[in-house]
Amino acid sequence: MEINPSALHGLWLPLITPFRDGTLDEVSLRRLVTHYAAGAIDGLILGATTGEGMALDDDEAERLVAVTRAALAETGRAMPVYLGLSGSDTRKLIKTMMRTAAWGMDGYLIACPYYTRPSQQGLFLHFSALADSTDKPILIYNIPYRTGVNLGNETMLRLAERANIVGVKDCCADPSQSFDLVRQKPDDFVVLTGEDPFYYSALTQGADGAILTSAHVHTAAFAAVRSKMLANDQQGALADWQRLADIPRLLFAEPSPAAIKHWLWRSGLIDSPEMRLPMVPVSAGLAERIERAMADPAA
Repeated sequence: MEINPSALHGLWLPLITPFRDGTLDEVSLRRLVTHYAAGAIDGLILGATTGEGMALDDDEAERLVAVTRAALAETGRAMPVYLGLSGSDTRKLIKTMMRTAAWGMDGYLIACPYYTRPSQQGLFLHFSALADSTDKPILIYNIPYRTGVNLGNETMLRLAERANIVGVKDCCADPSQSFDLVRQKPDDFVVLTGEDPFYYSALTQGADGAILTSAHVHTAAFAAVRSKMLANDQQGALADWQRLADIPRLLFAEPSPAAIKHWLWRSGLIDSPEMRLPMVPVSAGLAERIERAMADPAA
């Protein structure tokens, strides 16, 4: 299996899942995919946290991948598409991977097991078993403040030796752990920050890119921060980031993805800001703040 690690670098979008009247809104989904395929996004993650994956049934998740693939094909843009998965039972998750294998995505973003809080050895054996069950590449999603367990760097580096465990969406919320991982990782293991407010600082420390909810808006500006850093334009990258830094704070002021769905709805990219319980739409106060930000020509 040949996996080009450079294909995973850059700015990835954890795409929201649009709903309307209780069902998957395929019209809005096509519109979103077409929009982002024309821009600076390097890859898409479907059905992860931002995509409300836990609220999707199997048929909807399959349609999510199929519609996205079809829309991308129509644009002629080659872009990797990964599917978000999570679960606390290794056996069930392997069955899910077997069931989804033919759906057409390029790989998986798989969160650490939630709630059960396994040991480091348990985490190692869990991801090893998943890697053995597929020939698709796997990005690990390490987000302990959601799952209750942190995948430490020693375990991460052991897993990085597996050919199809290709990288991590890093949301460990420990800057020293993130920095040490970037320092110690092999060249073919990709670290993508998933912490929107720390995008710039993660790049300065050597992260290979990011998976950012905030990049649904001002996408070109978010991409330009990394492009300027790669071009050794540190001053320009910092200036761009200073203009963007309030966007993540706004979009995560209430549980995500409510705020970004409201923004996309008001901008006409989706036809409804609908969420699925227990997630709810933004408050009236946050809606006003979002609409002020949308109207700000300096934003």
